Amino acid sequence: MTPTFSICVYCGSRPGVTEQFRQAAIDVGSWIGRQGGQLVYGGGNNGLMGTVADATLAAGGKVVGVIPHALVEKEWAKRDCTELHVVDSMHDRKRMMAERADAFLALPGGIGTFEELFEVWTWRQLGYHDKPIGLLDAGGYYQPLLQFLRSSVAHGFMNDWQMELVRIGDDVPMLLADLVHEAGMTTRPQDLSQI
Repeated sequence: MTPTFSICVYCGSRPGVTEQFRQAAIDVGSWIGRQGGQLVYGGGNNGLMGTVADATLAAGGKVVGVIPHALVEKEWAKRDCTELHVVDSMHDRKRMMAERADAFLALPGGIGTFEELFEVWTWRQLGYHDKPIGLLDAGGYYQPLLQFLRSSVAHGFMNDWQMELVRIGDDVPMLLADLVHEAGMTTRPQDLSQI
């Protein structure tokens, strides 16, 4: 069965310190699987990455993992993905993940997650894609970052339009449903090779 939508999830290769983060990853993967969707992610088996992939598979969804050669052992590449692509570089990884996605969602994570979120956010504001972006604020994890971003707006380095390019929420079904709905209402280029 062909997935009806594809969501790229960025999240930590560590589990974090509270069960709430792990549960958020389970909830996201379960929702994607139950809705007949496809998860696109970084291909690792550690931390929240492995959790969201396991939950998607367990709920009947498809999982596309994309991982560079250099991280196959370090992040314990998830061999039971529906598709596992081993690529040459981080740039290849991020480009393939973006091309295979209809929408993007960031869960709690570290600097890798932040970098991926800000990259697709930047690409969207520059018009390289028009795919929806979501930020799952599980347990208030992203509140300090959001406060800083609002400070950036107040200081004139960002504006409200840029902030509105990202949907922020802590309700998994509502946030994911909004992303899927928005993805269905937009025209999205699939070739991001010029970025």
